[in-house]
Amino acid sequence: MSLLKTLKAMFTSAPRATPAEHSASLRAGTALLVDVREPREWTSGVAQSAALLPLSDLTGARQQWADFLAKNSGRELLVYCASGGRSAIAARILVSEGFRAANAGGFSEWAGAGWPVVKPSGKRN
Repeated sequence: MSLLKTLKAMFTSAPRATPAEHSASLRAGTALLVDVREPREWTSGVAQSAALLPLSDLTGARQQWADFLAKNSGRELLVYCASGGRSAIAARILVSEGFRAANAGGFSEWAGAGWPVVKPSGKRN
């Protein structure tokens, strides 16, 4: 990611999303849940139906993110991580690039709200 894009993202705001506000849009398919934790963190479980796309790839080569973004440019992207810090970065980057994105906080918020948690069965995106 270029320095200019990084600076632009730092000064871009992104909305905050909660499970209560967005579970209906996720179930309807108008929004997508994205887990931006790193692959080693997914082994403990992920939110059901979440795309698994690490923040390191979003800020790096975008080997996984490029196709995902091209296929889902019209949907709202709700990004979560372990505690909400990395998802805030990801959401700001995506918003600064023109995508509809929101920081969906931490994984525990989704699990605590009753969103199903599953063990990943391989790379999903």
